[in-house]
Amino acid sequence: MCAAIGVSTIEQLFDEIPPSLKSDGLAGIPAGMNEMQVTRLMHERAQQDRPMLNFIGAGAYEHHIPAAVWQVATRGEFYSAYTPYQAEASQGTLQLLYEYQSMMASLTGLDATNASLYDGASALAEAVLMAVRLHKSARRVLIPAGVNPDYRRVVASIVSNQRIELVAVPYNATDGRVSVEALELAGKMDFAALVVAQPNFFGVLDSVDMLTEWAHARGALAIACVNPTSLALLKSPGEWGSSGADIAVGEGQPLGVPLANGGPYFGFMACKQALVRQMPGRMVGGTVDIEGRRGYTLTLQAREQHIRRSKATSNICTNQGLAVTAATIYLAMLGAQGLKNVATQSHANMRLLLEKVRHIPGVQQVFSSPVFHEAVIRLPRAAGKVLASMRSRGILGGHDLSRDYPVLGAALLVCATETKTESDLDAYAAALAAATGV
Repeated sequence: MCAAIGVSTIEQLFDEIPPSLKSDGLAGIPAGMNEMQVTRLMHERAQQDRPMLNFIGAGAYEHHIPAAVWQVATRGEFYSAYTPYQAEASQGTLQLLYEYQSMMASLTGLDATNASLYDGASALAEAVLMAVRLHKSARRVLIPAGVNPDYRRVVASIVSNQRIELVAVPYNATDGRVSVEALELAGKMDFAALVVAQPNFFGVLDSVDMLTEWAHARGALAIACVNPTSLALLKSPGEWGSSGADIAVGEGQPLGVPLANGGPYFGFMACKQALVRQMPGRMVGGTVDIEGRRGYTLTLQAREQHIRRSKATSNICTNQGLAVTAATIYLAMLGAQGLKNVATQSHANMRLLLEKVRHIPGVQQVFSSPVFHEAVIRLPRAAGKVLASMRSRGILGGHDLSRDYPVLGAALLVCATETKTESDLDAYAAALAAATGV
């Protein structure tokens, strides 16, 4: 190929790149290995792992995933399917995405959903951009301090250079909720939207009806940031207040996607029908062909492939499409009652765990409000030391809040899902008691 185009080396193809920008090599990268060597290395690495009881949540949750979910998702028809631009060649993928949208619309109580976004954090950022586009005049968005701090950092990274101001709303130190007084202080100037987390990062269930009404009374949108599993038990965003939240976003990982070193996960977004033309990502619509047969196609595509770049909204990757495939199979297998059972058992396990650790001297629940399947507990010694001690006993004890919420002192965010038995909860309580020096 080089000879055909008249160059002697690959480097000549890139001669426009200044030498100062070129790397002299990758330091620390070992020489290549053959298949046998790589297999041996991977077995050695695998032997370093040991089973751990996981009580960390903080945005990524360990749920039971039926074996059939990924057995089906990794079939060639799904596993290798690309974005379905050509409807005539992609009816299977399109139908699956249509079913996913239908289930997510039902779960969120809103009119339309996309399929899908990069992750929960970027989905929230897209919702903020969407709200600002819709409001037209205000470029301020209120984000409570109880929203996942990683989400807040991602939102700030994405919108900070677009002249959008993010206004933090403090939480009440007693119940962990957003108070009307804090809202009034933060919302003195015109704003486009209020983010409402349910549950919030502390696991606390907030007063979503009040928050939604408050935003709407001031001409702003209400953006729901929700855990999809919790929606099997809690009021859906479409039912918040008198007219419902306008946009709902969140992380889809709890729906059949395993904990996998950070991904790939996927973000979901739903909105009211009136706002659908501003929703980013792809949407699948149902239709009929000239012979009256049911068919599916991409619709309302405001993507960079199909529209002027200045008017385009966000894209989504094939990896996220595969995670959506798994979520669709997971939801179809569990059904409404099955998902409700998962949520109910998770909540029950959290209540039981709090009951068991409440009797440990120096350990107390920080916030007085009801929680879903996470809660914050305060410890009598530094959280990092407690977690290290519990880890040595085979238990991942929770998420240390000292970096993001130093005002809480020695505090842990603890999560319990349906995967935990009572003996697991007893083991946690025993390890925590030992780690706190009792």
